[in-house]
Parts: sequence; C-alpha cells; structure tokens
Amino acid sequence: MNYSINTRGKIMLFDKPRIMGILNVNDDSFFEGSRVKSEKALLKKAENMLTEGVDILDIGAQSTRPGAEEISLESEIKNAVFAVNAVKIKFPEAIVSIDTYRSEVLKAAYDCGADVCNDVSGGSLDENMFQTLSEIKIPYILMHMKGNPQTMKDLNKYEDMILEMIEYFKGKIQRLTSLGIHDIIIDPGFGFAKNIDQNFYLLRQLRAFELFERPLLVGISRKSMIFKSLGIEADEALNGTTALNMLALTQGANLLRVHDVKEAKETIELYLKYNSDSIY
Repeated sequence: MNYSINTRGKIMLFDKPRIMGILNVNDDSFFEGSRVKSEKALLKKAENMLTEGVDILDIGAQSTRPGAEEISLESEIKNAVFAVNAVKIKFPEAIVSIDTYRSEVLKAAYDCGADVCNDVSGGSLDENMFQTLSEIKIPYILMHMKGNPQTMKDLNKYEDMILEMIEYFKGKIQRLTSLGIHDIIIDPGFGFAKNIDQNFYLLRQLRAFELFERPLLVGISRKSMIFKSLGIEADEALNGTTALNMLALTQGANLLRVHDVKEAKETIELYLKYNSDSIY
C-alpha cells in the first residue's frame, strides 16, 4: 500500500522506502558521529545527506538515549531554533523534522520552518503536545515508549508486547485524528522500553502494524541491539545496521531513520531491485 504525508503543502509519497537522516545538535547522543557542534559542521553534514539522497533531516536538540539527562527547556529551544533556522535558510527545499517531546520546542522549531514532529514519547511527556499539533497541522511521528529516557530501560515487562503496542497506537491515533491530525507515521520504538531480545522479536513482527494503514518508521541505526549482540562499539555497527535495515524493509518498513544515508540509500536500491518484476 502506498502512503503519503503532507508537509506544508508538499506531498511526500511512500511509493518506495524513504530515508530520514539524523542530525544531533547536542553533546550526549549515544553515537558520537551523529553530533554536530557548529553551524559549519551542521550545514556540511546536512548538505552531504541531501546529496546522498536523504528525504527528511531529523534534528535533535536533546538526547533521548537510555539514561540521558534532561536538559533545560531554554537550552533545547535555543539549540533547536539555531539548527532548524540554519538548515532552512541554507536548504529551503529540505524537509526538516524536529525530534522533541516538548510542545514549546515544537512550536519554536515550527516557526523557523520545521515540517515534521518526531516525538519519542507519543505525547506522553507533554500534555500540550497534541493540542499544539492540532494548531500547526504538521505530520507527526508517533513512537511507542514507556516512561522516559531515564526510566524506560526498566519498563520492558510485557504480557504480550505486540498486543500492548497495538492498543497503545490505537488509542493515540484515535485521539490525534479527533483533533484533526491525520498525517501520522508509526514508530515502534526500537530500544525504548525494550531489551535486545524484544527488539529482534519486534523486527520479526513489524507487519502487525500494517493494520493501521500508516507509514512505518524503523530506527535501528547503530543501536545496542546491534553492537551489543556483536560485541563491538556503536562506531563499528554500520554493517550490522545495513543488515537489519534490509530485514526491516522485507517486513514492511517505509522510512529508515539512519546515521549513514549513502548506505541506507544503497540498501533500498538493492531491495527495490530484488522486488522488481523485471526478468532476464
């Protein structure tokens, strides 16, 4: 099934898998290679990603890795506004997502040109998030998580994980659509309130979420389910990321959130070639 989202009047079709590139303007994201600390470095990385074929640039002004400390609202707004503004001025046609669970940050980033909201908490950490979305009307990435980045590691107990996640998404989507928010992307939240075995089980069960008829985002790039399974570090986990991204595509992923755009693009091209109807 082909999906689409409307970003400020521009339609993005998911007639093929798309790529979201990670741009972190903070000092604490788990993969050091994703962090940028200056405007020059930010714009260079954004340019490289756009050249390599990224579809959405995802800017994160606060780390949401397990155990990450929460920064002040003022600091997150300052970082988000700086980054979104710089990217949008330099690359006005780029589609930019703001990775935040705070409605005030979303509004500030939107005013600078952000096109999409990527909320790891699914609206659970800010009671004003959904109302803000209803006012500005931009696509929303709805992720599954329990607790917050400080507590989620210990909240991975489920009787039936997939059923619980389906109930979670069902309730959230009903609330969002009642507020007039219809451009919704589902993110099952790999690594968020899920251990390594649960992450691999989730990867095998991705098609369960097709019942919502929404684009499905998979964000497994360089995560611990890869590097801990292989006994390596995050900066060595590109090959494992590529392998699992291909598996995610076979299970129906529509959007890959990655640190490494070129490799994700090649993975998608090979996946499409494999699934083509051409005969020799």
